[in-house]
Amino acid sequence: MTHDHDLVLRPTTAQITAALNPPPGRNGGDLVVETLAGLGATTVFGLPGQHALGMFDALRRSALRYVGLRVENNAGFAADAYGRITGEAAPLLLSTGPGALTSLAALQEAAAASAPVLAISSQIPTAGLGGGRHGYLHELPDQAASFRGVVKSVHTVRTPSQIPSAIAAAWKSALTAPHGPVWVEIPQDVLLAQTSLPVVTAMDATPDELLPRPELTAVAADLLSRAARPAIIAGGGVVRADASGKLLRLAERLQAPVVTTFGGKGAFPWNHPLSMQSWLEDRHTTDFLEDADVLLVVGSGLGELSSNYHTFRPRGRVVQIEADLGKLESNHPSLGIHADARLALQALLETVEERTDASAPERVRELLAKVADRIAGQELTLEQDVLASVRRALPAGSPSFWDMTILAYWAWSAFDAQGPNTMHSAQGAGGLGYGFPAALGAAAADPTRPVLAVSGDGGALYSIAELATARQYGLPVTWLIVDDGGYGILREYMTDAFGQATATELTRPDYVSLAESFGVPAVRTTPASLAEDLAKALSEPGPSVVVLPAVLRMFAPTHLG
Repeated sequence: MTHDHDLVLRPTTAQITAALNPPPGRNGGDLVVETLAGLGATTVFGLPGQHALGMFDALRRSALRYVGLRVENNAGFAADAYGRITGEAAPLLLSTGPGALTSLAALQEAAAASAPVLAISSQIPTAGLGGGRHGYLHELPDQAASFRGVVKSVHTVRTPSQIPSAIAAAWKSALTAPHGPVWVEIPQDVLLAQTSLPVVTAMDATPDELLPRPELTAVAADLLSRAARPAIIAGGGVVRADASGKLLRLAERLQAPVVTTFGGKGAFPWNHPLSMQSWLEDRHTTDFLEDADVLLVVGSGLGELSSNYHTFRPRGRVVQIEADLGKLESNHPSLGIHADARLALQALLETVEERTDASAPERVRELLAKVADRIAGQELTLEQDVLASVRRALPAGSPSFWDMTILAYWAWSAFDAQGPNTMHSAQGAGGLGYGFPAALGAAAADPTRPVLAVSGDGGALYSIAELATARQYGLPVTWLIVDDGGYGILREYMTDAFGQATATELTRPDYVSLAESFGVPAVRTTPASLAEDLAKALSEPGPSVVVLPAVLRMFAPTHLG
């Protein structure tokens, strides 16, 4: 009797010949790039360093496309966006010590947003591993320990023969739900070591499927089918799982209103009769969700931003579908279903009974009218006009990447993403400097459509060096910089809390002249001409910068009321 696991693929004569006669001059670095290509990678991001030179030299002998950024953290943001846009693991090649550590904030964002990033760094020579201080440049006592609390998995290689399997295991980890960043470190001498191993060809690193338990989806389907006032919160897990179509069908079958979290932007059609849009920082929305007798939460841990700053107190039953086990029931008791959002929604679609509820669209209209009235009473015409101008200028289907800035906070609640996986921000971890380098990664993934980046002047200074990257690779990214003279949101927070702001005012460059010095066309605009100037910049090939001098304000919070 033959079992499936007893079957071994027999190599062809040509494969045997190639294996017995590998090309000369290969080293551990070649095994890295061969493995990445065998796994299906086509593009890698990164920045070289002394210990990593064997890996970077091997790129010369590879068909992989290399996109080099100027700061490791920005390279991490670019890889993050590439992973979000393509759904593939994005390789990020880094050096040891300072180069590796500089990527940590980007990897934290990738972890928070479930973006699949495969970070591969060099290490000091093998003789120096295992603790102690050996005096190597860039040496850390335990480099892997610096990443273990941030990434999904850590893999340390000690011999060339371990490289293919370690990278394949990391690749599988990055793409198994929940997606996320992983870390592989390879010592300098292993990368430089000559090898006679056969060329690495196709690797099997198929991610595991995270299936829902059928007894749990049966209970969830029964609760939803019998609910009087069901509602749905759709988070980033719906986008990562490419499950927005299934969400739409389930919501319509249940006649359940849907609100998307800031990470789940675009997961549900903005103008659908059941769409509560994304007004989560609004007490009216919070009240509506609290009133649901059955609340389905898909792909969200109901963290700070998704729970109106932890003021949300559901009164009905909560059903939570979440791929990240640590987030399951972490904030609210629920029927917790540990599963990939796509697979769990499919199971519910197969078992729920259709509901009829003519009142649901009317209740949604009433809610959105209350939200609109609240905003209208705060004299925020400038902010709404600026956001509307951005939406008019941005072509449908073009992705946008938003830094932590006041206009982005508006966009979380008020911007119609016009489709899943098109609007991205750093709201997972909340670090500055995300927007522009992330947009470069998205443009590298798909250069056929323009990409928008939005930053404040404070965040822009984090990633200004990447104007050189945009110019070098001709990437079609238009960067909107809203210049209010400092850290605008922190200025608001401090003024509200303490009566005045400290450490928020910034001396900054002339962004138009600075961009032009990089060879990147730039224009200074006004709120009245923003839509026209932005549309023109987006329509032209290559990178561009649009600078908007403006002081924007946030709408008043309602989580305290």
